[in-house]
Amino acid sequence: MSKQAHDPASADIERLIREGELYRIKVVHAKALVAQAIRPDALMHGALDHVASLAQARLGGLMPPGGLSNFNYKALMPYALTVGSFLARKRLIKPVLGVAALAGVGVAWLLKRKRSAS
Repeated sequence: MSKQAHDPASADIERLIREGELYRIKVVHAKALVAQAIRPDALMHGALDHVASLAQARLGGLMPPGGLSNFNYKALMPYALTVGSFLARKRLIKPVLGVAALAGVGVAWLLKRKRSAS
């Protein structure tokens, strides 16, 4: 047996070297996670998940108990993106927004009329 095998300073040095290697691996892993997270498709996916959960939370308060908790927005997102892409390609965004605004005004008018009749 050599003198270095029993030397406590040598053991500390080996431990520090292993900790340094682990730290470097963690840094490389963190860089890879950040690189993955800033890709456009990952950002869009996160934004759509956030919008869907926000809409579910807001609309869930308007519904009866249990309301939209069983409604799966994530299953509808591919269809919504397909329709949105089609509308953008055909340059129908402004007409669709106009129709949506008119529908919103109509619903608001009906709700106001219903409240005044009650």
